[in-house]
Amino acid sequence: MTKAFISYHHHNDQEYRNHISWLANMYGAFDDCSVELGDIDDNLAPQTIRRIIRDEYLRDTQVTILLCGTETRFRKHVDWELKSSMIDGAVNKRSGILVIDLPTTSSISWQTSLPGEKAAIYPDYTSGWFSVETKADFQNRYPEMPERIIDNLLKPDVAMSVVPWSRIEHQPENLKFLVDATARVAATNEYDCSLPMRMRDHYPQPRYQY
Repeated sequence: MTKAFISYHHHNDQEYRNHISWLANMYGAFDDCSVELGDIDDNLAPQTIRRIIRDEYLRDTQVTILLCGTETRFRKHVDWELKSSMIDGAVNKRSGILVIDLPTTSSISWQTSLPGEKAAIYPDYTSGWFSVETKADFQNRYPEMPERIIDNLLKPDVAMSVVPWSRIEHQPENLKFLVDATARVAATNEYDCSLPMRMRDHYPQPRYQY
């Protein structure tokens, strides 16, 4: 069974993480190797937290599943998990990355990059497929997506899919297909890791009108 790590905004999206874990445990969609709430002391130094995530949780996993909600892109821990998944380290090797777009985002798009994915996940969608070419186009389609993910969706030598929550919520066979297919392409992905790691959580300031 493919071993996977779930990266997500713990405060906002715990219910979705719980459901994904339930699909994994009940239906064998994947072997869940994620961090549980309280597993890591948030008072530790940032470099210590990054090392623990990288060397103790990601080390045996083949896939990182990103649950993308409305504030995921601002979370430093999510960014650390993504970048650690993209590199070959002394302990852990690079992983495949699967993005699940949560219902809380305003996106109505999906991205297929895996062999057999269109037939397996979107058998009811037989027309209208097209390529997205620019970063601005991706940002318009996925306004809540982390920049590190968008940079890699642009790369032709990275197979990374974005699937809507509705396509896996009650379909564990779809989730298993996507996780297994993502694991198979992990070693050949040539990720863009040039974006500096996020050093703090950052949320845009609200704008007030008077």
